[in-house]
Amino acid sequence: MDYRKLGRSDIEVSEICLGSMTWGTQNSEAEGHAQIDYALDRGVTFIDTAELYPSNPMSAATAGRTEEIIGSWLAKSGRRDEVVLATKVAGEGHDYIQNGIDISPQKIRISLEGSLQKLQTDYVDLYQLHWPNRGSYHFRNNWRYDPSKQDTQQTQEHIYAVLAYLGELVADGKIRQIGLSNETCWGTSQFLQIAEANNFPRVVSLQNEYSLMYRSHDLDLAELSHHEQVGLLPYSPLACGMLTGKYESGARPAGSRLTTNPDLWGRVNDAVWPVIDQYVAIARKHGIDPAQMAIAFCNQRPFVTSSIIGATSIEQLAVNLGAAELELGDEVLEDIQKVYRQYPIPY
Repeated sequence: MDYRKLGRSDIEVSEICLGSMTWGTQNSEAEGHAQIDYALDRGVTFIDTAELYPSNPMSAATAGRTEEIIGSWLAKSGRRDEVVLATKVAGEGHDYIQNGIDISPQKIRISLEGSLQKLQTDYVDLYQLHWPNRGSYHFRNNWRYDPSKQDTQQTQEHIYAVLAYLGELVADGKIRQIGLSNETCWGTSQFLQIAEANNFPRVVSLQNEYSLMYRSHDLDLAELSHHEQVGLLPYSPLACGMLTGKYESGARPAGSRLTTNPDLWGRVNDAVWPVIDQYVAIARKHGIDPAQMAIAFCNQRPFVTSSIIGATSIEQLAVNLGAAELELGDEVLEDIQKVYRQYPIPY
């Protein structure tokens, strides 16, 4: 397991981050605890969650349950100092979280206190804004994204107010570092510029979707990551399990996400399966597990700090963690690039 710094901070994290969004729906509390124990014993030091989780499915009845599961593990294990813990404040759109209001200092105050209580800790290491108030091209919104309707001054004033308040939380010791999620290059640069001009906390990470099937970070954001040391924390590196090969030939394994979420949040379409088959075939050709190839690909990208994996069983978790021991050679990467050139945006 490799370890990397979060941005320009002194916080070091494992190259694989344990995602938790199935805990509380697809996984029980005991299963969540078992996954944490297993991952930490194999070198993982980084756990990611959110006040919104679990998310398959999302509901008012289960929101916050994942943080509670992590919190009960922390209380039981006493291993808080072994974990870099990340959580997120939800953006607008979910009525059961503060009536679905936009992110603001007031919302952050209430959300963070709720998260700390559920997590049974006095602080979080990385506090992230789950998505921007002005909207995002992530979550399959790239086909209708229109930033021309955004108000520049309003956005900058919002960023200033949020950063100022996050600075107070850092000073109070409730959070150590801040990150963004589902953000753009311009949005991230505004956080960086306003922080530098006003001595506010600096963004250390950007948690966006990234995988063999969704490589939006390869261009402008890669340049920003390089020059500003804002590392990517890729979520869905397995494209919600599609890159594992478990759905080959139309299979629908019991308990899989595809059985509970038939379109996998807009990722499933008629054109996507032939592309997935080609990536899985590359792994088979080179004698590599498809899931491990997909995660290792993310880990080898120069802008990636830590890839966020998720699993519903210890067996899946073991396979995913094995990606840390895998180095993709030039022949594999060349085969991947050929498919990418042919199908750059499968969904």
